[in-house]
Amino acid sequence: MSRVLPLAVVQAEPLPIDDPVPALAAQVGTVLSDHPAVELVVFPELHLFGVDGRRDGDAAERAAAQPLDGPLVTSLAEIARDHGVWLVPGTVCERGRHDELYNTAVVLSPRGELAASYRKCFPWRPFEPYEPGDRFVVVDLPGIGRVGLSICYDAWFPEVARHLAWMGAELILTPTRTTSCDRAQEVVRTLASAIAIQVWVVSVIAAAPYARGR
Repeated sequence: MSRVLPLAVVQAEPLPIDDPVPALAAQVGTVLSDHPAVELVVFPELHLFGVDGRRDGDAAERAAAQPLDGPLVTSLAEIARDHGVWLVPGTVCERGRHDELYNTAVVLSPRGELAASYRKCFPWRPFEPYEPGDRFVVVDLPGIGRVGLSICYDAWFPEVARHLAWMGAELILTPTRTTSCDRAQEVVRTLASAIAIQVWVVSVIAAAPYARGR
């Protein structure tokens, strides 16, 4: 990283799937009120889509899916612009051009622009309804550094972190919503990636009782 990135870890309730944007705006405002130096705010995987977990939430997620140029991402970008921060609002349910469903991380700039998007390459089969993405993604945060994106189960495949490092990533963000007992192994994998590849890795997981975070 080109300099130290102010980072705060906070616990936030998952959001109501029917109207998540006002609740997320309030959560971002609370974070910045308590930690005014923060420049990058990151939420867990599927933070915008309820508390039931993937297995119970598939139908609701599919019904709520939108293209990235739809009103959801536009509203999320307005939150980033209004607060003047980089925002990764967990992941969104993206509807593709041919009605595919993707689990997609978006990076929104302080200017209210969609700076990058990444479709999860390794959905957790057979429990996730998403199509896999087909490319790895990094994004430059001016004055901060280059950030690579991965999502939850992607972290179990060392090729992901290695490839992001080859693309110049200095920090890998991994929004996560692990509900199973293998979170302990996931932490080991995260540490191993950071040690072996020599990049910062941030695994942002929902806390209990919604997932296995602390």
